[in-house]
Amino acid sequence: MALLEIQNLATAFPTEKGLARAVDDVTLSVDKGKCLGIVGESGCGKSITSLSILRLIPPPGKIVGGKIMLDGKNLLDLSEPQMRAIRGNRIALIPQDPMTSLNPVYTVGAQIIEAIELHQKVSRQEARKRAIEVLDQVRIPEARLRVDEYPHQFSGGMRQRVMIAMALACHPELIIADEPTTALDVTVQAQILDLLRDIQRERGTAIVLITHDLGVVAEMCDSVAVMYAGSVVEYTSVDELFKNPKHPYTVGLINSLPKPGSKRLIPIEGSPPSLTNLPIGCRFSNRCFMRQDQCDLSIPPLEAKSDGHDARCFLV
Repeated sequence: MALLEIQNLATAFPTEKGLARAVDDVTLSVDKGKCLGIVGESGCGKSITSLSILRLIPPPGKIVGGKIMLDGKNLLDLSEPQMRAIRGNRIALIPQDPMTSLNPVYTVGAQIIEAIELHQKVSRQEARKRAIEVLDQVRIPEARLRVDEYPHQFSGGMRQRVMIAMALACHPELIIADEPTTALDVTVQAQILDLLRDIQRERGTAIVLITHDLGVVAEMCDSVAVMYAGSVVEYTSVDELFKNPKHPYTVGLINSLPKPGSKRLIPIEGSPPSLTNLPIGCRFSNRCFMRQDQCDLSIPPLEAKSDGHDARCFLV
């Protein structure tokens, strides 16, 4: 059963060069207890999609169309106070950079306690007890002592664990993890991913995992959406994506991965189009090895090709 359904979402930013459609006609869903991966190169709209779900688009950006349904209720119809009751409570965000997300002048415990007190009707003592419990759950050693330490006293990996603890504090139904392993070394990355997997299994929490790393997607996700220039170009199960990629962009991403015994990476030639000057037809056509005349004339719809495997391509 779908916990979150995004229908034809569009988010735009006015600029000096025109309207930049950072997210355009995005349709996705994530089931309870499942993990949806959103993958694509930098600037494709992954993070703006996550901020749109939480209605945290920085001004002058604006959600200009679509629906965001949480358990059947459209989040775009809610007042700001109603939305604040959902952020951090039913939907939690693990941001990309924990150092800029944690306040350096408050202890990590104080910041977790604040999140708990904001959403849960508990005493300060109970909130502190729960803060220690979630720090312990994310495997921070000596949590009872470290709860009173400041962010600069934690390593990068430990700060990311603190952000996960803060996300878990109010028992959310959905966690949005925006590049949770960026800037961490490989060993710490593996530990963070193991932690998220354990949380998903033990709590039944749904996860939207935003990443540019297909290896992380293969390891963590049940389904995956590939984004390009603000739109979803392929949407299917993880197994199907790696066995049978359909969209030329997805094929290019998989081909560009390092392979054992190969000395040369295969890049995708060219650059994505400007979001303020999008082509009339397929947004990938200028880089596509399968390009035909019809690709320049109209935007291909995101259609189910076979077995629920959706691809935005005329030629599949």
